[in-house]
Amino acid sequence: MQRKGILIVVSGFSGAGKGTLMKRMVERFDNYALSVSMTTRKPRPGEKEGVSYFFVEKDEFERCIGQDGLVEYASYCGNYYGTPRAWVQEQLEAGRDVILEIEIQGALKVKEKFPDALLLFVMTPSAQELKRRLEGRGTESQDDIRGRLQRAVEESRGIEAYDYIIVNDDLEECIAQMNRTIEAARMRPDRKKEFVDQFRLELEEILKGEN
Repeated sequence: MQRKGILIVVSGFSGAGKGTLMKRMVERFDNYALSVSMTTRKPRPGEKEGVSYFFVEKDEFERCIGQDGLVEYASYCGNYYGTPRAWVQEQLEAGRDVILEIEIQGALKVKEKFPDALLLFVMTPSAQELKRRLEGRGTESQDDIRGRLQRAVEESRGIEAYDYIIVNDDLEECIAQMNRTIEAARMRPDRKKEFVDQFRLELEEILKGEN
């Protein structure tokens, strides 16, 4: 039976290390595909079409919105960003697990459109560790850090909507934990409906043959 991929939505606090985690997951395991977003902003030096983003004009993006051709989308600083539905479906049908890194509001919208999507939330071992990592970047002011911590307070109120929490303490262990969690989720009966239905059908055929 053809294996179908899982749509995996990963969210987490700024500073929790989810970007690094996603990159390492794709490097370590062949079955994961990191989602490529569509955007109306212009390419920056070094960015590649279909790798960094799918670069389109505003009218094409809005046509995709009207045709329900996006898994999710948002407007930021005058530009659209979104996840192309066709690309995601193509990867899933090919048996690859597609990872989307999205904030909470977007994640919940994805769950509405794709009820079988797996939602994972990446956290640090403690709030103090989150603060330490934000300060350790050395790229943000104290006001910026306070703003990110305030945002984390708001985001923490939506964690219960997720399927699993992934605690990023040791990166290598976290990668292994996330992979184990996804593999376990694959075994849920609702994700194995075709297999279960086929098994029932075969049982009925066996019993008919014995009568």
